[in-house]
Amino acid sequence: MRYSARLSNSFDDTWELYIVSDRLSVDWPELTFNRVGPVPTPYERNAAVATLGYEIVDGAQWQWQELVNGPMDRVELLAAVDVRPIGGAA
Repeated sequence: MRYSARLSNSFDDTWELYIVSDRLSVDWPELTFNRVGPVPTPYERNAAVATLGYEIVDGAQWQWQELVNGPMDRVELLAAVDVRPIGGAA
């Protein structure tokens, strides 16, 4: 099973981290940072991943994307990194 941590500011502008997998589900573990800015630091993101029971896969790096609906729209940011359950349990 593959897991990914996603960091987003897309819905109400506050930063949210959630874990998705290739299993069909809409019940993803999530954590809200309760702020619009600044972007959560790498330390804060890693701590949030651990709080949700996961760890970043060795050598994985956060990858960032800009999501734009139109030229005058607010840019939504999304970052993702591969993770695994702490201890390797599936």
